Amino acid sequence: MLMLYGIGLVLLIEGLVYALAPSLVEDLLEALKNLSLEMRRTFGFLVLVLGVCFLLAARAMGAV
Repeated sequence: MLMLYGIGLVLLIEGLVYALAPSLVEDLLEALKNLSLEMRRTFGFLVLVLGVCFLLAARAMGAV
């Protein structure tokens, strides 16, 4: 149940980004394309760590 909630939130946010700022998405994808593979890996790892921190913070506040 909690997994469905999380996936729903991700889809909601993704949908909002594409609906409200589609040109920014294209610019972001272009910028990512111009980065080296190692920089993209580092960026992905940092986003992963940030996501885990958010989940831990939510759990500490009793939201989960």
